[in-house]
Amino acid sequence: MTADRLALSGARLVLPGGVVEGDRLAVEGERIAGLGGTATPGDLDLTGYTVVPGFVDLHVHGGGGASYASGIAEEALRAARTHLEHGTTTTVASTVTGEIDDLARQAAVLSELAEDGVVAGVHFEGPFISRNRCGAHRPDLLRDPDPALVRKLVDAARGHARMVTLAPELPGGLDSVRMLADLGVIAAVGHTDSDYTRTLEAIGAGATVATHLFNAMPGIAHRAPGPIVALLEDERVTVELINDGVHLHPSVLDLAYGTAGASRVALITDAMGAAGMGDGLYPLGPLQVEVEDGVARLVEGGAIAGSTLTLDVAFKRSVTVNGLSLNQAVESLSTVPARLLGLADRVGTLETGKLADLVVVDSTSYDLVAVMRRGEWITGGERFAPITTA
Repeated sequence: MTADRLALSGARLVLPGGVVEGDRLAVEGERIAGLGGTATPGDLDLTGYTVVPGFVDLHVHGGGGASYASGIAEEALRAARTHLEHGTTTTVASTVTGEIDDLARQAAVLSELAEDGVVAGVHFEGPFISRNRCGAHRPDLLRDPDPALVRKLVDAARGHARMVTLAPELPGGLDSVRMLADLGVIAAVGHTDSDYTRTLEAIGAGATVATHLFNAMPGIAHRAPGPIVALLEDERVTVELINDGVHLHPSVLDLAYGTAGASRVALITDAMGAAGMGDGLYPLGPLQVEVEDGVARLVEGGAIAGSTLTLDVAFKRSVTVNGLSLNQAVESLSTVPARLLGLADRVGTLETGKLADLVVVDSTSYDLVAVMRRGEWITGGERFAPITTA
């Protein structure tokens, strides 16, 4: 079997139609060339392992000690590589609140990496968010979502702006949502103090994503349901959830799945530079973050400042803690975000003709074993031995 052709045999494959045990997946070049069939000599033996599509992260700020908000290409490359080694084969680079001109410069750098295929686009989280729900964003840098300012950032990304998180209750919020929808950029409701009615108006104007649902927004009250209920109940909305055991209690995550279903949930990391690293001090845009026992908090004020999560951990937690089926976990980690980004024809499921973006996990522990992107092993491929007899 040539270097640009290989086959994996004996694995459990999580396919769109269900889970198939002990099957065969053939790769040719960058793509999946076929599914099913009998193992042949030279195939790699993946008995005891499970193969799922590469993970797709809609919302991640950094990793490996590096930040997408640095505006430095080498840092962005390091962050992307860190998450790639943990199974994220498609990643959207998220910025953090800063001066408009600084964000535009960051977007220009990230757009070049998008053109090179390193990232799948840019997500602007801030500065168009509520001061009352700003979390790990500098309040003095926040701005109302004036459509002209929003458009300036979108244009700076040179066609690679994928998503803008904003608070729709702020002046210009609904107009910006409409503009983003017209431009084909995802308008996401987040870091918001919006009520139920204004959130419904934002959805009606074209908002289709809830940025890290439950976090940085009002909770549910019995006479004031707030944004959470509005976002959960509307079938047009995809809800982001951070399954790291810190941002959400497992029962809250279960509630979201029970209401929206896996077909409307995108599991994200919201990771900052400490992902894949140890405890210590790290920058998050213009702010300093201290990580202790894997939990990231602002040095000043102590607010949770993103996560140190990687999506392989989110996958394992979803199956072992929340009891999701393998197909449900794959939906939320791969299929749903790929569809939202308009990339479902290339990634998000294991199907013939799609890119060979694969994650291999142990079938018992669900720990990460290997990652393949576009037909090339990124990590772990050396552990699989070829089959020598039919």
